[in-house]
Amino acid sequence: MQANDTVYQETDLAAAVIGGVAFSSEGPSKELEVSTPYGKVPVSISVIGGRNVLLMSRHSGDNGHLPPHRINYRANIHAIHELGVRNVISTNSVGTMKNHPVGSFFLPDDFIDLTKNRPSTFFDEKTVHVDVSEPYCPSIRDLMKDSLEERNIGFSEGVYVCTEGPRFETKAEIRMMRQFGDVVGMTGLPEVVLAKEMNMCYASICTVTNDACGLGNNKMTVSEVLDTLADVDERLQDVISDVIEALPEKSSCNCKYSTSDSEL
Repeated sequence: MQANDTVYQETDLAAAVIGGVAFSSEGPSKELEVSTPYGKVPVSISVIGGRNVLLMSRHSGDNGHLPPHRINYRANIHAIHELGVRNVISTNSVGTMKNHPVGSFFLPDDFIDLTKNRPSTFFDEKTVHVDVSEPYCPSIRDLMKDSLEERNIGFSEGVYVCTEGPRFETKAEIRMMRQFGDVVGMTGLPEVVLAKEMNMCYASICTVTNDACGLGNNKMTVSEVLDTLADVDERLQDVISDVIEALPEKSSCNCKYSTSDSEL
């Protein structure tokens, strides 16, 4: 089904949730395929926190699971924009380079982009300078913090460093990056920048799944990451449900002014 076959408007969809975690819905899901200038994107619409929500798995591809450097970030964000969704909640898994306990949550307040080969803007034909002085929406982040605190769930804040992947980082790279960052991941960029270019309210809640390379006692494995994600899944769903339920009809943040381009 194509996006233009739907009747969903901005007032119908409270938020979009991007990630690889399967969230529990409060009703049946509606599957859609959204056509964008960058390709087609499968999405579903479910009910979370009593409100209609767009769900998107960023790693989904025609041939199965897409590695971080092959994700079509522009198509994903453009699809959300086409469906009139303003609020975006991103879930990510990260390795800690400092004292952020494995199994806790991390809310980025800034980022360092060390990706190399990913298309990172919608503006290939003209110059548009998007404001990323406050890359993550403060209003959504406050709702995340409120939920985590009320539920007595451990979390921390700081700088997210994004690398190209799909390999893990070297010990030398981690020694360098921990001088200016707190956690390291592979999926946060250019997603947040593309959302800012669309003047969206975007915030990320990260699960700290492992110690970064060279900082733990054992060799890093994918199974370690998956085990931690499974352990925190219920808590993550609870927090996201709280945030969606509490989202205001109109935000007081400045995200909608990230770019003044009149065509958006």
